[in-house]
Amino acid sequence: SRMAYEKLVKDLPLGDNKYKYFDLLGLDDDRYDKLPISIRYLLEAAVRHCDDFHVKKADVETILDWQKSQHNQAEIPFKPARVILQDFTGVPAVVDLAAMRDAVSELGADPSKINPVCPVDLVIDHSVQVDHYGNLDALAKNQQIEFERNSERFNFLKWGSKAFDNLLIVPPGSGIVHQVNLEYLSRTVFADSNGVLYPDSVVGTDSHTTMIDGSGVLGWGVGGIEAEAVMLGQPISMVIPEVVGYELVGELPSMATSTDLVLTITKNLRALGVVGKFVEFFGKGVSSLSIADRATIANMCPEYGATVGFFPVDSRTIKYLSQTGRDAAYLERTEQYLKANKLFVDYSDPNFRPAYTTILTLDLATVVPCLSGPKRPHDRVVLTDVAREFTEGVIAPVSFKGFGLKAEEANKEVAVEVDGVQTKIKHGSVLISAITSCTNTSNPSVMLAAGLVARKAVALGLNVAPYVKTSLSPGSGVVTKYLEASGLLEDLRKLRYHIAGYGCMTCIGNSGPLHENLAKAIDENNLVVAGVLSGNRNFEGRIHPHVRANYLASPPLVVAYALAGSVAVDLESHVFGHDAAGKPITFKDIWPTREEVAKFEEEFVKPQFFNEVYANIEKGSAEWQALECPNTKIYPWSKESTYIKKVPFFDNMSLDLPKKKPIDNAYVLLNLGDSVTTDHISPAGSISKTSPAARFLTSRNIAQRDFNTYGARRGNDEVMARGTFANIRLVNKLASKVGPRTLHIPSGEELDVYDAAERYANAAQPVIILAGKEYGCGSSRDWAAKGPYLQGVRAVIAESFERIHRSNLIGMGIVPLQFEDGQNADSLGLTGKEQFTIEIPDDLKPGQKVNVKVSNGSSFTVLSRFDTEVELTYNHHGGILHYMIRKLISE
Repeated sequence: SRMAYEKLVKDLPLGDNKYKYFDLLGLDDDRYDKLPISIRYLLEAAVRHCDDFHVKKADVETILDWQKSQHNQAEIPFKPARVILQDFTGVPAVVDLAAMRDAVSELGADPSKINPVCPVDLVIDHSVQVDHYGNLDALAKNQQIEFERNSERFNFLKWGSKAFDNLLIVPPGSGIVHQVNLEYLSRTVFADSNGVLYPDSVVGTDSHTTMIDGSGVLGWGVGGIEAEAVMLGQPISMVIPEVVGYELVGELPSMATSTDLVLTITKNLRALGVVGKFVEFFGKGVSSLSIADRATIANMCPEYGATVGFFPVDSRTIKYLSQTGRDAAYLERTEQYLKANKLFVDYSDPNFRPAYTTILTLDLATVVPCLSGPKRPHDRVVLTDVAREFTEGVIAPVSFKGFGLKAEEANKEVAVEVDGVQTKIKHGSVLISAITSCTNTSNPSVMLAAGLVARKAVALGLNVAPYVKTSLSPGSGVVTKYLEASGLLEDLRKLRYHIAGYGCMTCIGNSGPLHENLAKAIDENNLVVAGVLSGNRNFEGRIHPHVRANYLASPPLVVAYALAGSVAVDLESHVFGHDAAGKPITFKDIWPTREEVAKFEEEFVKPQFFNEVYANIEKGSAEWQALECPNTKIYPWSKESTYIKKVPFFDNMSLDLPKKKPIDNAYVLLNLGDSVTTDHISPAGSISKTSPAARFLTSRNIAQRDFNTYGARRGNDEVMARGTFANIRLVNKLASKVGPRTLHIPSGEELDVYDAAERYANAAQPVIILAGKEYGCGSSRDWAAKGPYLQGVRAVIAESFERIHRSNLIGMGIVPLQFEDGQNADSLGLTGKEQFTIEIPDDLKPGQKVNVKVSNGSSFTVLSRFDTEVELTYNHHGGILHYMIRKLISE
């Protein structure tokens, strides 16, 4: 019964082609019309893949019965159409696949059993840094350095694209993964080799994969480990979500941008609490938003915590597909298929109101200019409050807004020489000003607005202070084309916003070094300086180790703050300078209206630009083409390499299930608080010269200037195990101060976390982690689970877990346990110096309670966070990849 719903297959003749599709209306079920569109997508995939093995008829019924099943944690399988990766997550994924081939071969089976069965697109966008900026050569120099530092990784990925089926590599210098996905890779509606049509859907190893939901493609971020299983044909197991309907009415006011809208929505949805839920947008206000506007809102989904922020396809989506160079037959096929299955919407139709779980409404007319910061993306600050809030925060106690300085330090001003120019910096000085990130550079309206701010400022004779590090790093070459065509790139360059590269850059912390005199002045005077960037994340220590206050803002505000030079001045009343007649220049003199911007967009954003940029994108630069890689099915690992190493996860693996190891008398490796991010657990940024990873690289004769970043070294488990919990901002209750240290309890010595873990491992002592709420929030990062696994962590007991991180822990065989409501380590009187025995029964059920015995004589119960039977199965196998190897060999 390969296709249980064969009877639903219908013909869809279009031109000379005769397509087929699964007709969901043929289910003849009146529950269908009440389903949110995003749930209809899950239903279509279940119907198409139903084989009564992976996907059962009962699963189809669970989805159809969404109005009831959403309330009882019902589990469903989902097989997405494709997988998307970027290089920081893509390298370890390909390393795992290559190591799995070795394992299969060692177990006497055919290594080509390990092969992606669906399209896998990998965009190399995380490796380029803002080393050079502020001049015309910056782009070429940064790309050259990128190749020098990363050629070994690039070579390995190029090998992967030849060795594995269905693996497409988009070479470095092309753009940012989510923008390339939106403008080029996205299929909207797939046609397979048999002419069967179905909606595109995607999971990606980057939490901002959700950006694609702005164009009506259902997609979200998953752990790298989970993505590998999907590539190999395993469905994702998920709990059927509630769907929050977000109704948009009215229109944005003239001063506001789509960035102001997304920061407002992020704050509102955070306040509502949407973790684990879908958000679906509807209402007349949506029709006034461009696809780029919708994609900006969808992009920041991880920051508001939902699984997706979904915008169903409407006529404006079809227009966008046409604008981005998709051909007429493709557009016709897409529209006709979606209409046939009632997946196409008209936002201005007041009768379109599926039975959402709850409904929130936002009047777009109430949106005002705003930023988010200084430490979290959902801490929105209205533009008029930024200066006051920052200034108060400098001397407020340390918190998400406060920096804890003494009152007498508040007014420090320090003279610094930058490239032969004397200047002064103080608290709030803007040292990083970056137009960066797919969130905003995919949106012509805000990019053109930034160009117009620059044009007006240049015409009035304004300039940017020498201490500001300015950069422009678009997510695709299309941006350059329309900025050049409109002449605005020239104006941006006059303010030193030269193109620094096509990649994530400042947004992920690849902001490059600050001028050494500035770095020294900040350190010696304990200055709280600022970054203003058009990115989507601003967690502490992420953007740059010297820049403590970071604000997310629209590209035009990024430029305006660079011109002001400080976040401690109120932009709306600030005098930027004086014009030729001596008249003061104020904010409204440099700020363009929405109408002005729209005129530029109409004139300069052309379909031919998309076609020109994407015609040869897969070819890559001369440097990429010159890379030579081995033509083999099994990778020839090099003992010398400090970038690419075979992971030890499958060493000595047997075909039989492994024996269960009890967690007896475990020590606490770390005792952590709330909001510990994956950046704290597995940093992506620079490798500190005093860290265990640095000592390892030095022992392999790597010079400090060649350390590169943790993100770039993710193909080497020895570096990554040492980089686990190596964040300088880690707050561990067992350590005497903030930093990557812990107490080795048996000896009472304070050590680097890795060194303590190694001591426990050598003495065969298991370790666990205690944590607070939202453990593992932030970027989806599989090394945040692989690293602790290699440090010997057997279980994490937390007050709550971020969704992707919990599934990554399970994927690596680490046990996620949750304190009972209202309890935590402190309330239970635990210091973390005790030993813990976790009594996990052999017949554990999803969500069952588990007893924990403490060496001080007390005990407490925790909730097992294996939420599904499938997750328990992975655990029995020692992890999802071990399960996949055994499964594929036995098929």
